[in-house]
Amino acid sequence: MSGAPLPPLTAIPPDLRTLADYERRAQAHMAPAGWEWLQEADGDGLTLADNRAAFDRLKLLPRVLRDLRGGSTQTDLLGAPHAAPILLAPVAYQRVAHPDGELATIRAATAMGVGMIVSTIASVTLEEIAAARAQAARELGTAPAPLWFQLYAQPERTQTLALVRRAEAAGYEAILFTVDAAIKRSSFALPPGVEAANLRDVPPLRQTAQPMGRILLGTPLADAAPRWDDLAWLRAQTKLPLLLKGIAAPDDAADAVERGIDGLVVSNHGGRVLDGMPAAIELLPGIAARVAGRVPLLLDGGVRRGSDVAKALALGASAVLVGRPQLHALAVAGMAGVAHALLILRTELEQVMAGLGCARVSEIGADRLSGDRS
Repeated sequence: MSGAPLPPLTAIPPDLRTLADYERRAQAHMAPAGWEWLQEADGDGLTLADNRAAFDRLKLLPRVLRDLRGGSTQTDLLGAPHAAPILLAPVAYQRVAHPDGELATIRAATAMGVGMIVSTIASVTLEEIAAARAQAARELGTAPAPLWFQLYAQPERTQTLALVRRAEAAGYEAILFTVDAAIKRSSFALPPGVEAANLRDVPPLRQTAQPMGRILLGTPLADAAPRWDDLAWLRAQTKLPLLLKGIAAPDDAADAVERGIDGLVVSNHGGRVLDGMPAAIELLPGIAARVAGRVPLLLDGGVRRGSDVAKALALGASAVLVGRPQLHALAVAGMAGVAHALLILRTELEQVMAGLGCARVSEIGADRLSGDRS
C-alpha cells in the first residue's frame, strides 16, 4: 500500500463489527514497514496460520434449558477480579501503530476492566503506563485494570532485576517471564520517535561476526538465552506472582510448577519464533492434563472471536491473551478502537456462553465441545 497512512478514526463506524474488520482496516492506518512487522511470522508462516485453523476445527456443542440467571463473565486470576477471562498480551512498540501507544491501550483496558500485560520493549515506560492507569481509573470512577509486566531476561542479571524492581515500585501485580523468544529473527528498524523506552540504559546484546565459522550457537546471543537456573534465581528475587510464558511441552510445564511458578502461558509466540510448532490451542489439553489444576493456564495464540475464548476455556485455560488484534484496533481508532475491540470480544463470548448454556465461565468445560476430547 502506497501513500501516507490514514489518521486514526475519531468515531467507530458501524461496519466495524468483528476483530477481523479491524484487521482489514488497520493496514491503511499504518506505515508499510510497521504493518509488515506486526503481521510477520517465522519461516513460511505455517504455525501462524494453524493458530487460527485449529480453533476453526473445534466445534461447539450447545446445551439447552440451562439457568442463565445472574450470569457473568467475571473471573478471578491470581486472587484479582477480571471482568472477563481476556487479557491484552504483551505487544512491543505500540507507538508504531498510534502516537499514544501503550497509554491509549491501558486507558482502554481500564475502561473495560480487562487486564493488560506490558512488554519489556514497550514504547512507553512502565512507570508512565502505570500512572496512566491510575489517572484513567480516577476519571472513570472505576477500579484500575489488572496490570502485569512481561519480562525478557537481559544480558546481565542486575539489568533484569532492575526491571523487576521498577515494576514492583510502580504497582504491577504480576511478572510474566517470557522464555521462548530469546532468539528470533527481525529486521524491523524502529521509526523515528519510537524506542524501547524501558531499556534506555541497557546496551543491546547484538549478534556480531564470530570466529571459527560460528553462526548462532556458541555466540553471546545464544549464550544469553534464559535457563532453568535463571528461573530459580528470578523466583527468589520477587514476591509477586510469577508466570512463565512460552510453554509448549507438558514436561516443561510440570517442571515449572515444581519450581514454584504461579501460572503458565501456553504459547507459540504467535508463530513468530519457531515455524512448524503445533497451534497453541492444540498444545493446551496435554499441558492442562499434566498440570492438573495446580496453577492457572493462559492461552496465547490465534484468539480472534468470543467463541475462541470459550473453546480455550473448555480445554483447560483460565483465560486467553489477545495480541495482534489490539494493535489493529489501536491503529484504526486509538483508545476507542481498543475498547471497542474488547467490547466485541466480550459480547461474542457472552453470546456463545448463552448458546452453550453456561451462566459463568467456570461452567465451560470439555462437554461443551463436540466429539471425543479424550
